[in-house]
Amino acid sequence: MPQISVDYSPSLAGSFDRRELGLAINRLAVETINATPEGCKTVFRQTDPEVVVGFGERAEAQLFVQFQIFPGRTPEAKAALTEAVLALLAERVRPAPGERLQLAVDVRDIDREAYRNTAVEG
Repeated sequence: MPQISVDYSPSLAGSFDRRELGLAINRLAVETINATPEGCKTVFRQTDPEVVVGFGERAEAQLFVQFQIFPGRTPEAKAALTEAVLALLAERVRPAPGERLQLAVDVRDIDREAYRNTAVEG
C-alpha cells in the first residue's frame, strides 16, 4: 500500500515521462509516509480531452494524483506527502503553450478490514 492514481489531460501526454514520475512519486511515499517500496502501485490514466475550469475562458489541463493508504498516518505526514508531490509535479510537468495546468493531490485512508490484494504470476 499505497494505491496511487495519476489522472492527466491528453495534452500533457508528451510533457513528462510516466515511469520516471511514477518512480519519483513512489519514492516520496516511502520517504514521507513510510510506505514500503513494493507496496507502492502507481497507475497512470489519460482523461477525457476536455477540462473545464470555471467558465471555460481559457485552455486548461489537469493532473490529479490520488493516494489511497491504510489509516494510521498523521495529518502532518499526509500534508508533507501532498506538498512534496505538488512540488514534484510543478517541477516535472509542463503545460502546452497558452494552456494553464491545474495540479492537485489527495491522500485518502481506505478501510484496512475491507481491502484485499493479490499478485498472479504469468
